[in-house]
Amino acid sequence: MAEPNWKNQTMWTGDNLPIMRGMNSESVDLIYLDPPFNSKANYAAPIGSKAAGAAFKDTWTLSDVDAEWVNLMEAKHPALHRVLLAAMTPSDKSYLAYMAVRLLEMRRLLKPTGSIYLHCDPTMGAYLKLLLDSVFGRKAFRNEIVWSYQRWTGATRHFQRMHDTVWFYAMERAGFNMLKEAYSAKSKHKGARRTVFVGGQIEQSYTGDTSRQKAMRDVWEISYLNSQAKERTGYPTQKPLALLRRIVEASSNPGDMLLDPFAGCATACIAAEQLDRQWVGIDISEKAAELVKRRMDAELGLFYKGAHRTDIPKRTDLGKLAPYNSASNKRNLYGQQEGQCAGCDTHFEARNLEVDHIIARVKGGTDHLENLQLLCGSCNRIKGDRGMEYLQVKLQLKGF
Repeated sequence: MAEPNWKNQTMWTGDNLPIMRGMNSESVDLIYLDPPFNSKANYAAPIGSKAAGAAFKDTWTLSDVDAEWVNLMEAKHPALHRVLLAAMTPSDKSYLAYMAVRLLEMRRLLKPTGSIYLHCDPTMGAYLKLLLDSVFGRKAFRNEIVWSYQRWTGATRHFQRMHDTVWFYAMERAGFNMLKEAYSAKSKHKGARRTVFVGGQIEQSYTGDTSRQKAMRDVWEISYLNSQAKERTGYPTQKPLALLRRIVEASSNPGDMLLDPFAGCATACIAAEQLDRQWVGIDISEKAAELVKRRMDAELGLFYKGAHRTDIPKRTDLGKLAPYNSASNKRNLYGQQEGQCAGCDTHFEARNLEVDHIIARVKGGTDHLENLQLLCGSCNRIKGDRGMEYLQVKLQLKGF
C-alpha cells in the first residue's frame, strides 16, 4: 500500500478522472460518492444561499464522453463493456461510460482493507450496481442501504418516491464497525416483561428499557434536509450530515483517509473531520472549495488550513519504470498488437512504429505498459497529444 501523494484536508477543483489518475494506488481507506444520477435535470443553488453559483447539468449525450473510454473497456474490461451494451438509450450509455472509467480508478485507489459507498436513486441504480459488480466483483457486495425520508409532494400516479439507495461494497480484508440502533417502541424484545392485572385478567407489559439495542438495519430513517435546516447550504442535492457520519463511522477508523470524488458541498469531508478521519475531496465546481472553508468554520469552529489545488498530482508509487519509448516496451507492444498500428491497423516492421500514450500525460496518463500503444509515424503525428477519438475521426475522413 502506498502513502497518499497529497496532504490531509485537500480539496481539488477539476475533472475527477485525471486527478484520480494522478493519485497513488491503494492509498484510500473509504470512498463515498454521490455522483450525477442521469436524472435529465439541471441543478443550481438559489441566489442568496451559501452555495449560490454552484450548478451542474445531469443530462448526458455521447458528446459528453471520450469515445476511447468505450474502446478501452471493450478491449480490456469486457464485463464492463457488456453493461454498456445493455444500456437502453445513448444517454444511458454515455452516463455509464462516464461512471465506469471513474470506478476503475476508484478500485485502484482503494486499499485491500477499503470500502466504497455509491449513493444513487432509482434512475440508474440498477445499472450502477452492475458496474460495481463488474469492477469490484459480486463477492465485494455488502449491502443495499435504503435511505428513507419524508418530504412534501404533490399528487402522483404512483407511490411516493421517498428513498435513495446507497450501494456498499468492501474489499476482501475490509473491516466493519457494527453500529447499533434502539429497538422500536412496540418491540417486545425491547425490555423486561412485567405482569399486571387488568379487570381480573393477567396481562403482560414491558418496562421500555432503552438500554438494549440491536445491530443496525440496512433501512435508515434520516430526515431530509428542509429549507430551514441549520446545516443547509442551498447546494443542489445536499445530503444530511447524519447520513454521512453513519457511513464514516461504520467503515473507517480515526486517522483513515476518506475520498469524495464528487464532493459538492463537502458533507462527507465535514463528517470525516468531525470523526477524526483524514479526507480529500474533488469537485468540478470551485464552489466546493469555498463551501468547505465556510462549513469548517461555521459547523466545526475550526480554522481551516486545508489546501485548494487545481493541478493533476504526480504519482510517487510507480517505482522505476522503463522510459516509455524504450526498446523493451516496443518489443512487448509489437507482440501484443501483432505488428499493426493501433490507429490505421496497417502492418509495419517494428522500426516503423512509435510508442505513444493512450491516455496523455497531461490527462493523468502514466508510463505503465498498459497505457502505451504503437502507432505508425503518420498516425502519431496526426494524433499528437490528443485523444484516440481525434485520430479515429481523421482516419475515417481519409477512408481508413
